[in-house]
Amino acid sequence: MSRNCSIVLHAHVPWVRHPDVPHCLEEDWLHSAVVETHLPLLEMLFRLREEGVPFKLTLNLSPTLLAMLRDKLLKRRTLAYLDRTLRLCRDEVERGDITGYRELAEMYEDRLHRFRELFVDQWQGELVHAYADLRDSGHLEITASAATHGLLPLLMRVPEAVQAQVRAGIRQYVQCFGRMPKGFWLPECAYAPALSQVLKQEGLDWTLVEEHALTTSPQASDDFPFVPGVTQDALMIFGRDQASSSEVWNADEGFPGDERYRDFMRDIGLEAPIEYLREYLGEKGERQFTGLKYFRSSREGEGEGEDSALYDPELASRALEEHTVRFISSRGAQLAALEARGVENPIVVCAFDADLFGHWWYEGTEFLERVFRKAATRNDLVFTTPGAYLAAHRETAFPPAAPVSSSWGEGGYFETWTSAENDWVYFEIQKRSEQLARFVKLFEENRSDFDEKTIAHRQRCIQLLTKELLLAQSSDWGFLMQNEPSRGYAEKRSREHFANFDKVWATTLQDDGGTLLDEIEQANPVFADLPWNMYEPYS
Repeated sequence: MSRNCSIVLHAHVPWVRHPDVPHCLEEDWLHSAVVETHLPLLEMLFRLREEGVPFKLTLNLSPTLLAMLRDKLLKRRTLAYLDRTLRLCRDEVERGDITGYRELAEMYEDRLHRFRELFVDQWQGELVHAYADLRDSGHLEITASAATHGLLPLLMRVPEAVQAQVRAGIRQYVQCFGRMPKGFWLPECAYAPALSQVLKQEGLDWTLVEEHALTTSPQASDDFPFVPGVTQDALMIFGRDQASSSEVWNADEGFPGDERYRDFMRDIGLEAPIEYLREYLGEKGERQFTGLKYFRSSREGEGEGEDSALYDPELASRALEEHTVRFISSRGAQLAALEARGVENPIVVCAFDADLFGHWWYEGTEFLERVFRKAATRNDLVFTTPGAYLAAHRETAFPPAAPVSSSWGEGGYFETWTSAENDWVYFEIQKRSEQLARFVKLFEENRSDFDEKTIAHRQRCIQLLTKELLLAQSSDWGFLMQNEPSRGYAEKRSREHFANFDKVWATTLQDDGGTLLDEIEQANPVFADLPWNMYEPYS
């Protein structure tokens, strides 16, 4: 018998790359993720490994994030972002005696210098290689995901669209890590029954769904979600434990809301005089988060504005100790109760967005470190990964599972992406997906009738049609359309990819010499070597 816990982190940034402008707010989504989540996480994981602390963590790096982490232009811009923030830090240190924030500013400056050294000197900007190193040493299980974070259940009306998302995502994974993945992260944890066959046919072993996807199914074991289930297609399904996940990240009662932690919203980029920030903000002068924050959190209506208390790292450390002990003790008691109930080899899966740790919750990376350190001193539970768990229990007959449609979006289903602000997107996606699927089928059936030049042209067109449709399918655009500040950009991106699709479509039957195709191809250098037959149906 074993008692198991698994922490699963999902890291994703939509494809954003604007070489035509020197500074783009939306590109900063990547740069802030690197500086505030990935560098702290990697630093912590390498430290644990070097000290011999046993741990296992599961991480999904979305295909678009992988592509952006490897892009030469974006790596240079990440370094420029770091240096820009360091210059702002230096200004903050120099005026610290006036503001009273000198000690905190020095803390940020030291931290950023450390991260710059790791990024440039230790890993030469190759964070994907750093993660692969941890995978190779057995500390990290890295999963694949859909190519552009498409919401797969809403694409299922055209199965080839889902197939392309999955195939392109696996292809990106293999290019980055040199082997086939075993696990697959479902974007937005969104599941529909038809996905089981698709994932299994693509050679995947397991995926993760929301707890209610398993427990509300007519075919639900009493042991769900604390043991995996197996679908009729032989795909293993793990369930995300809602209670343990909410303990960490709950809007009202989760750990990050403790008033001893740093306040995410009180950022100098939103509060300092605009003229002072001019160099940092660039030509547009739009206010943005800088990562430099000096105040502690406060409950709604308490201690807001100028009366907020200064952030105190020692006070935050005491809160971390309390919450780490509570989390580990709760998991130990939870697993003991499950075993007493007769659940054999229970596993509690806690899944989160990776940017919770370090970005939204500044102390979150240290929380993970303390959790792993404390778990290493106990003998009543072990941290594992879904893949390692399955390998250790190969002979176990797991209960059958038939998860219902679900997601981790608001309401537990798909309402977030079918609202009045964004439902038009899926009509446009479906129309073009059907169009592309028909064209690929007809081309395959009649290819022998064409000369080599025509075949090459149409294959290139199909490749670009597929890529533009993949980029339009990102669930991020629909999500962002619900928020006024980001709606314009999200709509613009969706319409641009639809327009590019239509332009390529207009040239499929008549070669223009490649000028238009070159222009569209170079605008988004992601999935550059995508095979033309991603929409080819299963035989």
